[in-house]
Amino acid sequence: MSDSYQFPADFLWGTSTSAYQIEGSPTADGAGPSIWHRFSHTPGNTFLDQTGDVACDHYRRYKQDVACMAELGTNAYRFSIAWSRIFPNGTGTVNKKGIDFYSRLVDELLKRGIKPNATLYHWDLPEALDNRGGWLNRDIGEWFCDYAVTMWDALGDRVDMWSTLNEPWVVTDGGYLTGMLAPGHSNLFEAPIVTHNLLRSHGMAVQRFRSTRAGQNGKIGIVVNLEPKYPASHSSADLQATKRADAYMNRQFLDPVFQGKYPEEMSEIFGEAWPEWPEEDMQIISEPIDFLGINYYTRRVERFHPDMLPLKTRHVPQPQHTQTETHWEVFPEALTKVLLWVTERYGKFPLYITENGAAFYDPPSPIDGRIDDPLRIEYYRQHLRAAHDAMRQGVDLRGYYAWALLDNYEWAHGYSKRFGLVHVDYSTQRRTIKASGRYYASIIASNGANLAD
Repeated sequence: MSDSYQFPADFLWGTSTSAYQIEGSPTADGAGPSIWHRFSHTPGNTFLDQTGDVACDHYRRYKQDVACMAELGTNAYRFSIAWSRIFPNGTGTVNKKGIDFYSRLVDELLKRGIKPNATLYHWDLPEALDNRGGWLNRDIGEWFCDYAVTMWDALGDRVDMWSTLNEPWVVTDGGYLTGMLAPGHSNLFEAPIVTHNLLRSHGMAVQRFRSTRAGQNGKIGIVVNLEPKYPASHSSADLQATKRADAYMNRQFLDPVFQGKYPEEMSEIFGEAWPEWPEEDMQIISEPIDFLGINYYTRRVERFHPDMLPLKTRHVPQPQHTQTETHWEVFPEALTKVLLWVTERYGKFPLYITENGAAFYDPPSPIDGRIDDPLRIEYYRQHLRAAHDAMRQGVDLRGYYAWALLDNYEWAHGYSKRFGLVHVDYSTQRRTIKASGRYYASIIASNGANLAD
């Protein structure tokens, strides 16, 4: 591997967040409740029954947070829009105060020279739409497009980078198969329907984007979480189990978008619960996009296990490597592997690492005004080197967004896992840039050169 890590001059160095995880004030100024508001307020669903009611109070402190981005030296910021701030009832009347908030945020970013990258859906469906079936209702394609067009009309003159969905796999798996995330369903027959309605909504929105003012100058894509799968052995059972796991998590959402078809393993995994889909739907889903966002955190080693339905696979822990607070193995080599795999399978295409980071223990409050986090520094060093290695091998990587700007509400984990480059003291809402944040700032300032140190 080269010991030079210079990145292109126009490379985007950013941070990432999502609305429900940082904003707080989820029903303020006319906003409607989301499925995460309901889920987190249902006892037993989250760590210590914690909710996103306050989170990082970003809704009121966004200028302070943009100032943190500027201090880090970032030139890009990926955030999500809360659908129910815009349409309190999911459809119908627009809540102008919700639009005004995101307009002010975008203006503040641009004032600081930070390029906004907006995600339309990061898991917080309006509760009113869930009451109408949510992602199980085929009509959601039109609902989603109406919401998307509203945002393009409002912000498209200043935001030129849009993602339709964030991690649709998590929406399906966590929300409808395991029930560990909102809306908390656990139903084998629902999961394929949700997957398809997510992808169809994405494709419809891409089609609609092309005919809008935002689509004339802007770019649109989708963000997926990818997790390379490795077999625990060379046995045929483990190899087949690994192939199923790869189809389920990685190819289930990429093959339809780029190839217009689902992986053949999906019918094997779901059996009679997997429907046949209309060809015209697949044509919509495969509407060409402008870029792909990849969220990478870890890999998984898989072993065949007949009782672990529906995949018949079991994750095999790898204790020889560092583990994060979320029990994810630190394995940067797989980031290079997955970037190369996407390029080889789907063709050379503009890619962005839209999330990458790690939860390690940090104290609730700074010690002597500092937060030292050497494990997180090493995580970033190794993963940025891995990203650069993929670029050297021909991957068209255009940007990197660290997850996350701030410590935040980590869904069902509540506030127990800290991913931020910026520490948040939840008792005071005080922000403190961690040592890892200072390190990331040095990488940005040197455009990657400091990775050689």
